[in-house]
Amino acid sequence: MRTKSLLLISIFAMVISLSSCTTQNAYTGESQTSSATKGAIFGGIVGGLAGALTGRGENAAIGAALGAGIGGAIGHSQDKQEAELRHQLAGSGVQIQRNGNDIKLIMPSDITFNVNKSVIKGHFKQVLNSVAIVLRKFNDNYVRIAGYTDSTGSAEYNLGLSNRRAAAVRNYLQSHGISPNRLVNIGYGEKDPIASNATKQGRAKNRRVEINLVPIKR
Repeated sequence: MRTKSLLLISIFAMVISLSSCTTQNAYTGESQTSSATKGAIFGGIVGGLAGALTGRGENAAIGAALGAGIGGAIGHSQDKQEAELRHQLAGSGVQIQRNGNDIKLIMPSDITFNVNKSVIKGHFKQVLNSVAIVLRKFNDNYVRIAGYTDSTGSAEYNLGLSNRRAAAVRNYLQSHGISPNRLVNIGYGEKDPIASNATKQGRAKNRRVEINLVPIKR
């Protein structure tokens, strides 16, 4: 029991040490803990506790080391992808959000499709070309493509339109070298608005395509 407790204390110390590692965000200038470090912290905790629960002290240390390595590697890969996407999509109007190791690209209606159409605009093709460059470089993500509309028109029509738009994006990325095994598309219609449908500006924000990059190995 004493040995196990000492090992768990050592694991905790490793986590504290990792949590103190910060980097400067190139876009905001603020200090922050990188996703690679966050992944290493989480992996170290999970791996260490799992090893400890097996009843053998050395398993805790091994589990912590392996968990930290895997979590850190995934976070590091996502950090690099996020930086590359920000570089490729600078000035495009695409909003990039990060939630843990998941990366979301939010593409508003003014760069995606014309009203009531599912044919990709010329400028949107350029945006998707840039996304495809990054996806080909980093092939360790699933690509979930979601289409949304505003609340104008019937819910049934909007659902069909959003499905066609998501499928158009999937087909375009596939035609530019992205494996179909990585691509998933779905339309949500007028669900999950991100702005009020009561205003023109709000409806424009709701008419969007979102591309979610989710690590294959969690």
